[in-house]
Amino acid sequence: MKPLGVHNYYVYILTNVNKNVFYIGVTNSVENRVEQHRADANGEKKTFAGRYNCIYVLYFERFQFINDAISREKELKGWTRAKKESLITSFNPKWEFLNLQW
Repeated sequence: MKPLGVHNYYVYILTNVNKNVFYIGVTNSVENRVEQHRADANGEKKTFAGRYNCIYVLYFERFQFINDAISREKELKGWTRAKKESLITSFNPKWEFLNLQW
């Protein structure tokens, strides 16, 4: 259990197996959220992540406050693909699927 007042929020970037689509989201549990995306990808495909099979984590950042995470998510969504690729490479140089290591 986290101490009172301590929160974890994450901005994350997912991709598909071919690494040609990005999905950016915000959550308080990357692991749980990826499982929701995986269930959608294997089921009804109602969301963008589900339709494009974006179930592999390439990047994430942690924030204490949800408003900071939401602001960062919006910022990243406005970036060019090249800028997103540079960010991913600086964090995860081999572009490994990080959730396969959890």
